[in-house]
Amino acid sequence: MAKIHTLNVKVRDAHGKRCNRRLRAAGEIPAVLYGHQKTPLSLALAAGELAAVVRHGDHFVELVGGVKEKAFIKEVQWNTWGTEILHVDFARASEHEKVRVVVPVELRGEASGVKEGGVVKHVIHQIELECEAASIPKKLEVNINHLAFGKFVLVSDLVLPDGVTTVLEPTAHVVGCVAPVEVVETEESSTGDEEPEVIGRKKTEEEEE
Repeated sequence: MAKIHTLNVKVRDAHGKRCNRRLRAAGEIPAVLYGHQKTPLSLALAAGELAAVVRHGDHFVELVGGVKEKAFIKEVQWNTWGTEILHVDFARASEHEKVRVVVPVELRGEASGVKEGGVVKHVIHQIELECEAASIPKKLEVNINHLAFGKFVLVSDLVLPDGVTTVLEPTAHVVGCVAPVEVVETEESSTGDEEPEVIGRKKTEEEEE
């Protein structure tokens, strides 16, 4: 089992949007820890510390400081531009506890069908997996080197790590190599020769006659 990253947290009593804004201005992120039929706890932790773990792709962590719990990162809320973390939900879990988590799907290689005029259509960018909390993969890589024109990689074709399953339909398309979409230009309803009527223009004497 890989080393578990630790996150220093503190219990917070203040709640609400205004308090959360103050936390973020001070370089901290509001968080909630729940699960195992225990009372949810409101927490706060350093933004930089959390960002480093998220960038590394880790999901299973150990919380220390205000509480001492093992948990997995259930959900991360980002700002509109996806540049700053606004809030995080932790769910209590032991190493061998089965959990469901969403991880990114990354493509590797170049589809052979591109040489035949096809384009790669990435359908599923994130995938929900079920596995032990300590075995959550950082991401799922899909090799598309042998993806021919008109063919798809299905969920059933994915090579998952030992002990990892997915809840998606086996026949769902993950990525395909398809024909490019043609842009059809519509003909203008007007030939463009007619002089547009100017609203508010005064008629000439000839027009009035």
